[in-house]
Amino acid sequence: QVQVVESGGGLVQTGGSLRLSCAASGRTFGSYRMGWFRQVPGKEREFVATITGGNSGSTYYGNSVKGRFTISRYNANSTVYLQMNSLKPEDTAVYYCAAGQNIASPTKTFAYDYWGQGTQVTVSS
Repeated sequence: QVQVVESGGGLVQTGGSLRLSCAASGRTFGSYRMGWFRQVPGKEREFVATITGGNSGSTYYGNSVKGRFTISRYNANSTVYLQMNSLKPEDTAVYYCAAGQNIASPTKTFAYDYWGQGTQVTVSS
């Protein structure tokens, strides 16, 4: 079992940057695919980014964040990061970290088994 806890959210101006962290517990962290999703009230949870487990660390991004956000992981301390640059007001959301071992459908919420409580990111215009 894996527990994940997000941190690093906050208020930032348009064009600014934030780095979110996701600390995970569990000795098998390195084998899990990790993902970031975001959600605003009244809308479905949206895929942001994912990174594979193991040594490859392959990444994939949602179209709305491609080129601005970077996902990375540091297995030695069981942490995943989401570096967010050139932030826009439409990036405002609660950001969730998730862990899963399903290798299919990495952009779908059902592919992930463990979720954090979320961290609020607010981008002011």
